[in-house]
This record gives sequence, structure tokens and C-alpha cells, in this order.
Amino acid sequence: MDGIAVSYNAFKNGQRTFNIEGIQAAGSTQLTLQNTAHCIETMTGAMLPINTDVVIPYEEVTMNDDKATVNINETTHFKNIHKKGKDRKKGDLIIAKNNVISAAEIGVLATVGKAKVQVAKNPKVMIVSTGDELVAVNQTPKDYQIRRSNVHTLVSLLQRININAETAHITDNKNILKQKIEGFLKTYDVLLFSGAVSKGKYDFIPEVLDELGVKKCFHRVAQRPGKPFWFGQIESLGVSEQNVNQNKENNTVVFAFPGNPISTFVSCLKYFYPWYQKSVGLDYTNKNVAVLAKDVTFKPDLVYFLHSKLENKNGVLYAHPIGGNGSGDLASLVDADVFLELPMGRNTFKKGEIFPIITYRSF
Repeated sequence: MDGIAVSYNAFKNGQRTFNIEGIQAAGSTQLTLQNTAHCIETMTGAMLPINTDVVIPYEEVTMNDDKATVNINETTHFKNIHKKGKDRKKGDLIIAKNNVISAAEIGVLATVGKAKVQVAKNPKVMIVSTGDELVAVNQTPKDYQIRRSNVHTLVSLLQRININAETAHITDNKNILKQKIEGFLKTYDVLLFSGAVSKGKYDFIPEVLDELGVKKCFHRVAQRPGKPFWFGQIESLGVSEQNVNQNKENNTVVFAFPGNPISTFVSCLKYFYPWYQKSVGLDYTNKNVAVLAKDVTFKPDLVYFLHSKLENKNGVLYAHPIGGNGSGDLASLVDADVFLELPMGRNTFKKGEIFPIITYRSF
């Protein structure tokens, strides 16, 4: 603190007025108090002068020419002094590996002189929408068209975890799909698709991926919404000139989400987020839970992701289900904060029961 540095023994022995020997400025060489009955003015951030062991703030001192009179009668040894090694000792672990670097970590890294640190590389991601019914956001759709919203939702969800993705749109033409996707597989670490994974005549994505050598890990999951979700990985593309130039490993991961807006939304949160966290060494365990605020009935034997509004009541989170119009009702998500994950194997869920939640807002 800004003040005067004195000898604790001198203060303890009753001395209250001290001659000022000099000023210990921050960033200057450490001074030595020549006479322990004197004092040295000391600035915040400065080294403690040798032969002193208490700093008394200016607010508790009256300054008069070359003398300082202390206006308090009690202090303690080493008060207002930050000892070397007080924060951490030499050899202590300050930041463990597999942690997200926030502003707090940045400050510590700078303090200990780590100008460069090894970090996990974010994947290079391409988000692809398909469908002849989709038009750009700034276009006016015809009666048989809708605006392309899912890619923008996915871009925003990835930005939330600091991934900047690129986007593309491909029409429902199998040859064009195959040509474009083949190029993407050679360039990107992850492909996220929205649409064309169900059983329609123009849902070519699973077929095209199979023809391009992408190994299907699974197709369809026992959940609603998002049942047609497809996931796979390409294990070898062969080393082409493009691969060598871009130094890309041939192990592209593919997430193909159903095209209904809520299906895409919840599938990204439920599957892509944990995959990404695990791939960079982070803990991906979901520990968030909430209390169901009213009885719910759901007859299909599926995991049910129920979008809900959160209420914090005396430190307890309550999930209030939001009524919607199916997995295409994107507007209903505006009224909600989370997806409440209701397990399969039962069809009634009682008010007061606790279930996991997948959040997409801060709370």
C-alpha cells in the first residue's frame, strides 16, 4: 500500500514520529533503511525496503516536511506487505492441463511469463444445409419455400463454444451432393449436416456418405425430437495433394442432424457439444439438473427432450414445460431456456421429480 515503511520493533516500543529517509518507488531498486528509528515512504507495488517490516498507509499518517507521524496505536508484524511466494510457492501447479483459458488464466500466464502455451486446436467445421425448399434469409420465400434458418442456429451454437464455422447450401441433387461433400471431407475436420437424413426419396445424405467411404457409427436414436440423427467418421481418404498441402489428417467426423429446427438444435447440444469437449480434453459430464414443475405424460418409449422455462426459487431450479407444435416449432424455443431430458422406459413424469437439463441460455 502507499504509505511509510517502518521497523515493527520501533513502533512496538512506542515510537510514532519518524524521520523520512527517502522514497521507495515501484519499479526501482530496493532501498535500505539506514536508521531503524526512521522510515521510508513506500509506494504500492514497490519492494519493501530492507530493515522494515510494516507498512502504515498514508491515510493513518500525518506528513509534515521531512517527518511522518503515525495516528494509530496498533498494527501487526508484516501488515500491508505481500510476501514473495504468498500466492503460490515455487513448483506449485497454478493451471492444470485441460482447462479452458479465460481472462483469469490469461492474467496468470502473463504474470509468470508464458508468452506461448500449448493449446488444443479447434476443429475446422463446415455446416451444410440441404433442400430445394430453402432460400436465403434475405429472400422472400414462395408458398412452397422456407428461409434457411438451421445453419444460422448451428453457427451461433458453435460460436458459443468459440468455434467459427463455415456454411454451405446444396440442392437435392445426388450428384452435386456427392461432389461437394467429397471436397468437404478432404478439407474439414467436422461436417455438420441439417436435413436429408430421414427416409424421404430426396434424403440422400446417408447414401452419399456411404459411397464416399464414411463409416456409419449409427443412424437413428431412441429420442424425440431428433430420432433420425446420423453419425459417422471417415477413417481414410487416401493422401491426396490437397490433403498434404493442408496437413489434414484423414479422419473427418460427420454429424448429420434431422432438418426439423428443434431436432437440429437439441442434437447439436446433446451430441456435438460433448464430442467437442471430449476431443479437446474437457470434462463433458452434464451435472445440471432441475425440478419438474408440473406433471408430464409422454407415451412413446423414447427419451424426450422437453423444452422448458427455468425458474430459480430460493436457489432451486424449476423447469416449467413449454407447450409447442412439434419439432418444427422453432419459435417455441424463444420462450424456453433448457431441454429437460426425460428418460425412456416410462410415460408419466411427476411434479417434483429431478431430471437432467441441457441449457442454451445462461442462468
